[in-house]
Amino acid sequence: MIRVVLVDDQYLVREGLRGLLERAEDITVVGEAADGNAGFAVVHRERPDVVLMDIRMPGGDGLAATRRILADPDLAEVQVVLLTTFDTDEHVFDAVRAGAAGFLLKDTGPDDLRNAVRVVARGDALLSPSVTRRVMRAAALGEPARRGELLDGLTEREREILAKVGAGLANAEIAEQLFISPATARTHVSRLLAKLGARDRAQLVVLAYETGLVTPGGEV
Repeated sequence: MIRVVLVDDQYLVREGLRGLLERAEDITVVGEAADGNAGFAVVHRERPDVVLMDIRMPGGDGLAATRRILADPDLAEVQVVLLTTFDTDEHVFDAVRAGAAGFLLKDTGPDDLRNAVRVVARGDALLSPSVTRRVMRAAALGEPARRGELLDGLTEREREILAKVGAGLANAEIAEQLFISPATARTHVSRLLAKLGARDRAQLVVLAYETGLVTPGGEV
């Protein structure tokens, strides 16, 4: 059972999300809150698998609460997905770098919402295409000061795997392209997470762009 906490200042939004999520037999909502400060307290108490967090709320915004959750070692297994009405939010890149598992637009359909929770619960990143483009552009334009330091610690195969992750490939697709087993691809990704100190695949994607292994519109 995937345990979810909802944080949104609008009661009807929370109730709608709860209703949609709990139609699935493998998802249950274990708590909710109307602002970021209260949301952090609920998350700390319930230790859910996934938090659906609104970005803009009075009395404690979602970004600040997300940073608190992701910085708390007691909540290391909690995945945060930020909910937004806008796909052009200026804080997207900073939030992904901080460790947010991804973003969902509030007009996401019911099936996509439930599938998104499942994707994040198993440790994969979740970014809508429009949000992904913004994150990648911001990463590519950033200062590559850590490029040498990061890549020097990787083997050639690990660099290759990082580039594939940055290009958005799933483990099965990486395995197919590199003629390795899916289990081997998964092992490589796990090692990359550990070596680079990344929380999840979303951060690996950002690092792939920051180091120049992948460029917007480029071939991998």
